Amino acid sequence: MTAATAVPPAAGVARRSPAKLALRRFLRNRMAVAGTAFLALVVLLAVFAPLVAGHDPNAVDLAAFRRPPSGEHLLGTDSSGRDVFARLVYAGRVSLLVGLAASVTAVVAGTLLGAVAGVVGGALDGVIMRTADAVLSFPSLVVVVVLAGILGPSAGMLVVVFAACNWPTACRVVRGLALSLREQEYVQASRAFGASRASIIVRHIVPAVLAQVAVVGTLLVAQMILLEAVLSFLGLGVQAPQASWGNMLTDAQNLTLIRTMPWLWLPPGLAIACTVLAVNFVGDGLRDAVDPRGVR
Repeated sequence: MTAATAVPPAAGVARRSPAKLALRRFLRNRMAVAGTAFLALVVLLAVFAPLVAGHDPNAVDLAAFRRPPSGEHLLGTDSSGRDVFARLVYAGRVSLLVGLAASVTAVVAGTLLGAVAGVVGGALDGVIMRTADAVLSFPSLVVVVVLAGILGPSAGMLVVVFAACNWPTACRVVRGLALSLREQEYVQASRAFGASRASIIVRHIVPAVLAQVAVVGTLLVAQMILLEAVLSFLGLGVQAPQASWGNMLTDAQNLTLIRTMPWLWLPPGLAIACTVLAVNFVGDGLRDAVDPRGVR
């Protein structure tokens, strides 16, 4: 059959790439879309905090001691007379930054180490995976408590410890995928043409596992935000006067305040719960979107 007599594809049959199919499956997941919209709102509030806060988050006004929500203070004031809404918005910057920075660092390190372990194999694979097993055997909460006592609690310390304790999660996922991918024909062909292991990892393995790694990353973000909140609540994380959602919950330790002044603890509590829930919804949506068995 010549080019002139070739049958063209049927009109109306659109060729869709795997990325478009994944996006279509993601958009069909209403909870994932709602979670994405909520996270976008939280990020916008955090980025434009100086424009929307209306007050200095660290300005102490003892005359405004624990005032209830009003037109002047949308979410009331705390025990130091600071505006709760302003602190909530600025705290979103810290909590999101810690969660994202720790997760990205852990995922990047885990992806590279997992790809190397899966492609190179042998003794190096054994060393990397036994190191991952050793790291997973140490509870990150205990490590943070020890380092907080030695180095002093801070947001930077949380990022380093969270990343150091959670890279094995991505590492194990990527290693399992790399063991399968290295036997694929196109990888074998690259090796036959003289491609180095580093080239195979960068050009073939890492791009092929990005979708699965993105799912792992979103779930890690939720875990890191929760851990930061818990540690800051205990005084081992972000320190006052810098606001984070965790240390804003400090007033919730008093039962009287819990019962009579919900504006002191309910906004940061809801911010943590809704953000973590939204991240988990997005993670579930990404997992379903990249699943080749998903409905197209």
